[in-house]
Amino acid sequence: MKIIGAVLTGYTQLARLNQPISKEAQTRIKWFDYYRDHGENARLTCRYFGISPQTFYRWKRRYNPQNPKTIEDRSHRPRRLRQPTYTSQQVEAVLRMRESYPRWGKDKIKVCLEKEGIQISVSMVGRIIRYLKARNLLREPPINPISVRKRARTRPYAVRKPKEYQAKLPGDIVQVDTLDVRPLPGVLLKHFSAYDVVARWNVLSVGSQATATSAARFLDDIQTRSPFEVRAIQVDGGSEFTSFFELECQKRGIRLFVLPPRSPKLNGGVERANRTHTEEFYEITDSTFELADLIPKLLEWENICNTYRPNQALNYLTPLENLERNFKTGGKVSPIT
Repeated sequence: MKIIGAVLTGYTQLARLNQPISKEAQTRIKWFDYYRDHGENARLTCRYFGISPQTFYRWKRRYNPQNPKTIEDRSHRPRRLRQPTYTSQQVEAVLRMRESYPRWGKDKIKVCLEKEGIQISVSMVGRIIRYLKARNLLREPPINPISVRKRARTRPYAVRKPKEYQAKLPGDIVQVDTLDVRPLPGVLLKHFSAYDVVARWNVLSVGSQATATSAARFLDDIQTRSPFEVRAIQVDGGSEFTSFFELECQKRGIRLFVLPPRSPKLNGGVERANRTHTEEFYEITDSTFELADLIPKLLEWENICNTYRPNQALNYLTPLENLERNFKTGGKVSPIT
């Protein structure tokens, strides 16, 4: 004769022991209460609750009615954890590089450290950065956001880039754009960027205003500081790229292409470069933002972009390394065959 009720149900036992358990554990106790009240029919219990027999029997082997805590989830933490393999020298090198260039990712840092003779993988750089952040050892610079404003105007001289015209050599298309920089309240600076779409070469300048005259002066910087002949320039509809600027391009034999209105994506190279200059220079540079103090630092940053900063689009070569490896820059630029 089987006496029902001689054994306490799961909830009764739980109340007697006064042991709070999780919602998941309470659901599993319902399994076994139902299993006991229905003739210990495991298949019926599994169908009723929509669980597999393997799951039911696994928890049944673990369950102790005298201790409902046995029905709780256990920690899934591995018994053996992977220990860090990086050295203190590598940690210090990553910390130094990241503090010098706070917006550089693990890929660029890895390339630069290898140039210094420190062998390290990309994933290890990422783990070190995560380690430094978790322990508040990495001092991230405060964000100093700036705004961008653009206007579109009709062009009296410049033409749309012909569809058949393709940039194949450095200098075939140099994208030029301006950027409003507002680092401090009441301070407005005009940043000029020139970006070659093939060589990824940068020429930068900054002034107190962006006029056709200042843009024409920037042409001197582009031609002087570019290690290749500039054959075509592409600009948006800004007023600084009209009038005297267009006459200077015509006088120098430089083709001038203008974008259609509201089409910044067609100047995507220099637009993306402006984001880099904003995040990696203007937002973190230590400057009074007086032109006499800012211009030398901007020229130093230009040199870093062209000769030291790994460019992901160039498979982490610098623009200078790309020119030396893939193009002849003596006189007329041509591919190395």
